[in-house]
Amino acid sequence: MTYRDRILEYAEKQYPVYRQIALEIHAKPETSNHEEFACARLSEQLRAEGFEVTVGVAGHPTGFTGVYRSAKKGPVLAFLAEYDALPGLGHGCGHNLFGATSLLAGAALKQVVDETGGEIRVYGTPGEEGGENGSAKGSFVREGFFRDVDAALCVHPGSDHHELTHPEIACAPIRIAFKGRASHAASAPQDGINALDALILVFNAIGLMRQQLPKDVRIHGIVTKGGDAPNIIPEFTEGRFYVRAATVKRMNEVLRKMEKIVEGAALQTGCEGLLEPTQRNLIDNVVPTPAFDAVYLKNLLSLGEAFDENRHNPLGSSDVGNVSQVIPTIQPMIRISDQPVAGHTIEKREAARSETGLRSIALGAKVLALTGLDLIQSPEVLEEIKKDHRIAVEEQEQRALQ
Repeated sequence: MTYRDRILEYAEKQYPVYRQIALEIHAKPETSNHEEFACARLSEQLRAEGFEVTVGVAGHPTGFTGVYRSAKKGPVLAFLAEYDALPGLGHGCGHNLFGATSLLAGAALKQVVDETGGEIRVYGTPGEEGGENGSAKGSFVREGFFRDVDAALCVHPGSDHHELTHPEIACAPIRIAFKGRASHAASAPQDGINALDALILVFNAIGLMRQQLPKDVRIHGIVTKGGDAPNIIPEFTEGRFYVRAATVKRMNEVLRKMEKIVEGAALQTGCEGLLEPTQRNLIDNVVPTPAFDAVYLKNLLSLGEAFDENRHNPLGSSDVGNVSQVIPTIQPMIRISDQPVAGHTIEKREAARSETGLRSIALGAKVLALTGLDLIQSPEVLEEIKKDHRIAVEEQEQRALQ
């Protein structure tokens, strides 16, 4: 039996186990960096598959690493796992499938790696959806978990069709707050300093600034605290915003403009103003590596799947971008539904436990494991992917300077 056949056979044989894991995680959704059940369930399964597992890594209690080393030298490949849910919605991004797929991919490739050589890692990266300690892949990068990794692989649950890796945009979640002075709005308005006026000025200034922003920039925000009662001049107000752009450099340029807007609003109203990040890590833009995606696509097609290069979803942001800045990384989108479903919706949440969605675990694991096998068996392919990645990073930097 060939290596390929052994990988496919193992992935299919173990699929019921990972199907059940995905259903259990779906039924017990946990938000970013609170994924105690999911972390325990996935890390236990990795141990059962023969991986050396460490829980609580890179400053994330619900992060984990699973490592299996062959006695023979070869590339180090990391499969990335996500398993956090959305507040109030549950698994409307399909991360219950994401984590199960990456684990099964690593386990399937493990069946042949003693003979092919190489090292397989599964990194459990919590908090992709953000939060105070969010976007753990940034922590994994910063603390050196990818320094000796040759390539990173994962697939993200998509819609009703397959896609290749998106050039997703950078994102900075921020908090803007103002402190004024409360007073009775009718009897002593002159004694108050209106913090809501300052926040409204920020929203208005952002609206005007959009006229002069590049087309890749997105700014969206909400008011999380606007006051206590209509007859009390608001003493404290707060808004939460996402600032997105095609590159981190451009995103930081926009953030500097936002800082000036906050300063101006504070000056106009007499308030104290504040702009600060709301999570530990900013989210880098994704740098696609076309040569890497080509290997993934070859394996996807070899399993009889259809692919339409003209189909694509709108851009978003993902902390897989932080990984893609330092090593070749793929995160294609895999079909989980028979009908179109948008991300972060009830429809996608239901697709993430449908039969089509659950079968994506086996398919995604097979394609990822076969792609990993190609990288191990064909050093020239891996070297071409690394070269392609270096070029993509350099081109991104050159565009940022223009």
